[in-house]
Amino acid sequence: MLARPEKKRCIECGKAFGMPDFAYYEGLIENGPAYWSDRGVLCSVGCSLAHHRKRAAEGTLGNKPAPDPFEAEYLFED
Repeated sequence: MLARPEKKRCIECGKAFGMPDFAYYEGLIENGPAYWSDRGVLCSVGCSLAHHRKRAAEGTLGNKPAPDPFEAEYLFED
């Protein structure tokens, strides 16, 4: 049986969710990622800051907090 491709990757560097140095909320993988945006998950504070700076330069910053990607984004995943 073939494995499905990993869908939870850092949108800045591509690091997969579950890697040892991926930052988790309260340090627990069960709590999901520590950082995310409306475009996806981020693996670290460094990638979070880089993503914010890139969005600010583009003029595409959101005007409200992004929903938790583990609660809302993947409800209808195939």
